[in-house]
Amino acid sequence: MSVILEHITKVFGDQRAVNNLSFEAKKGEVLGFLGPNGAGKTTTMKMITCFLPPTFGKVTVCGFDTLKNPLEVRRKIGYLPEHNPLYKDMYIKEYLHFVAGVHGIRKASKRVSEMIELTGLQKEEHKKISQLSKGYRQRVGLAQAMLHDPEVLILDEPTSGLDPNQLAEIRLLIQQLGEEKTVIFSTHIMQEVQAVCKRVLIINNGSLLADDPIEKLESRITGESVVTIVLNEPVTESALKGIPGLKSVKKINEYRWQLIAAAEVDLRESTFDFVVSKGWKLMEMHKEVYSVEDVFQKLTTAVSLKA
Repeated sequence: MSVILEHITKVFGDQRAVNNLSFEAKKGEVLGFLGPNGAGKTTTMKMITCFLPPTFGKVTVCGFDTLKNPLEVRRKIGYLPEHNPLYKDMYIKEYLHFVAGVHGIRKASKRVSEMIELTGLQKEEHKKISQLSKGYRQRVGLAQAMLHDPEVLILDEPTSGLDPNQLAEIRLLIQQLGEEKTVIFSTHIMQEVQAVCKRVLIINNGSLLADDPIEKLESRITGESVVTIVLNEPVTESALKGIPGLKSVKKINEYRWQLIAAAEVDLRESTFDFVVSKGWKLMEMHKEVYSVEDVFQKLTTAVSLKA
């Protein structure tokens, strides 16, 4: 159920929209696909879903080459594009039955009912799509993407236009889908990424900047782990040097210190034991955490400045 991109490049005239991009998305993970406007995210998704051919490189979906076996690839993929195309003069059920017919789904009525319930469309199911709010139109788009039970879901800005309650419901749905499918999830809402994704991929100007599990992403900009402590009495820098794993210390004041270690080291347990052994009282201790938004801004701003 994996999606594999091997050295993908897409050129439009003089513009290189995607530049030698390689990554793999596997079953059982929600991959957050991030980048500023114009970074190449949508172009990449269109190449995965066979809407655009790569200029160079190869894309395979569940073992099928997008150029050699586009029909097989399309059967494996559910796609919600950024600009959700819907037949607005159709009723919700009518539209989903139409999509079911395109996919050749047996027992279409049963499957349509399941998708309406799964995406929370029950109260609106007798309306025309033109009568729906933007949030409910997104739900219809999600329903059509999942209707044929695809192995891979490509979701481009799926939570656009949803209110906070709808956001929570769709987040949970995406997380549940990610347990058994391959999900590539693009969004500009960084809180969504931290809530939903297990792994994050960041691109800018068509090139890969980061590909990390979300809990390790912050090491991209820090390269180290930082723990801040506050003690009940003044101490010296040399007095803290015995903490196992410590690389350096930074004095904020005589009571407050930042303890710095390698990115993979968490100093909190050894610091607690050390402070107790010294007979000091620990008034406060926390690990400095950088958000996905911090990393995103740092990486993409640095690239933009170089460009």
